[in-house]
Amino acid sequence: MPETDDPWEYTLYIPTDPRAVTVCRRTLRLILDLHHLPHLTETAELLVSELVSNAVQHAQGPAALRVRYRDRVLQVGVWDGDPRPPEPPGDFGKLVDSERGRGFAIVRACADTWGWQPLARLGRRGKLVWCELGAA
Repeated sequence: MPETDDPWEYTLYIPTDPRAVTVCRRTLRLILDLHHLPHLTETAELLVSELVSNAVQHAQGPAALRVRYRDRVLQVGVWDGDPRPPEPPGDFGKLVDSERGRGFAIVRACADTWGWQPLARLGRRGKLVWCELGAA
């Protein structure tokens, strides 16, 4: 059985399909269970749902989920082919009744830190949106 503190990384390529969100959540749950990090599952699933949903809805092309654990920090990142930055998170209190715009406010509220960076993958320009959760 691997030690919980050993670093690891997984990548899952995502089709442009709304069902990809469920596949990513279930895959993440399995990864965290196998690495003895079930206490991170609920929050990490919420974060993955928001990041993957944004990629599937707005990028209209290939995407990938990266789940990485290193130095007792879980980092979840989603690459998509749209190079435009994500919309900045709004004030969650003002977005409660809104149908749109809550995703990054949820990420900001639940993650220890988050960010984005321009990135090229497989010869395509795009961006990586990521967030982190401490394992403690």
